[in-house]
Amino acid sequence: MIGANDFPDLESLRVLTVVADVGSLTAAGARLQMTQQAVSQRIRSLEKSMGLTLIVRSSRGSTTTPVGNLIIEWAAALLSASDMFTAAVNALQHERKREFRVAASLTIAEHLVPRWLTRWHASSERPIVQLTAANSSAVIDLVRRGDVDLGFIETPDIPTGLNSAPVAHDQLLVVTAPTHPWTKKHTVTPEQLAATPLLAREEGSGTRRTLERALAAAEFHSIAPPAAVIPSALGIRTTAAAGYAPAVLSALTVNDDIQAGRLVRIHVDGLDLKRPLTAIWNSDPTADTTRFLHTITESRSHLDDAQNRETMKSKSIPGSGNHAAT
Repeated sequence: MIGANDFPDLESLRVLTVVADVGSLTAAGARLQMTQQAVSQRIRSLEKSMGLTLIVRSSRGSTTTPVGNLIIEWAAALLSASDMFTAAVNALQHERKREFRVAASLTIAEHLVPRWLTRWHASSERPIVQLTAANSSAVIDLVRRGDVDLGFIETPDIPTGLNSAPVAHDQLLVVTAPTHPWTKKHTVTPEQLAATPLLAREEGSGTRRTLERALAAAEFHSIAPPAAVIPSALGIRTTAAAGYAPAVLSALTVNDDIQAGRLVRIHVDGLDLKRPLTAIWNSDPTADTTRFLHTITESRSHLDDAQNRETMKSKSIPGSGNHAAT
């Protein structure tokens, strides 16, 4: 009699099923990629554990006994459940090992993605995120080529031919060193801004494109050449704080410098420097894309709370102002 702890070996039951199907131990071994001796040993072990004769061997092959047929019928459900269990476990392992490819423009990659990833990885079943940081133009190219699953851009020029959804808004600020003449009034006109060489990001940057569009909307189509082109917000912040030239940067990037007095915010009358932060993806969104966007939605209230606290702090400091809000 089989006890509670003597559960039949599933692989032996699978061997028995194949022997019954093909009619010989040799043929069963070929299908299962086992030797004839290994197949025979499996059957004998199964018969011994059950105390039943399951196979009748003869010169013409192997046939199952009536009891063997009954065992095979009962085993079908067990083997099917085993296959489903194995497939489910493999799927979970694949879920853990696969990568979710994300590209984000630099401001988003440095200041927002870390918050999103914290919530994303709160679930142990989420895939690893492979993050690429680049300017908005490069992110768009990566999404179009299918090199990433999801992209985030900060340019006001939303690309055609791709799916998109706004995920936040950001405010650009004009900032200078505390010693710059503009700090005497804390205000300049759009005309002064357009005529002044500024520290700028490279072509293709969302920050640079937002400034160009805002000045064009204010009827200033001719802009002074950059004082310097620097491909990182950190480089621009450091150079501006050293007094080289004014700069236009995301409030997310310069808020700490304003709070610390390393930079001073300069207001620009009548110029809208607010920009959307946008998610983009190609074709139908994958399950991971949908889940990641949902993670961003969940994190918005937390980001709003944090930014509201920072806004209240900034209002107490002369020359500072509000920063990005979702």
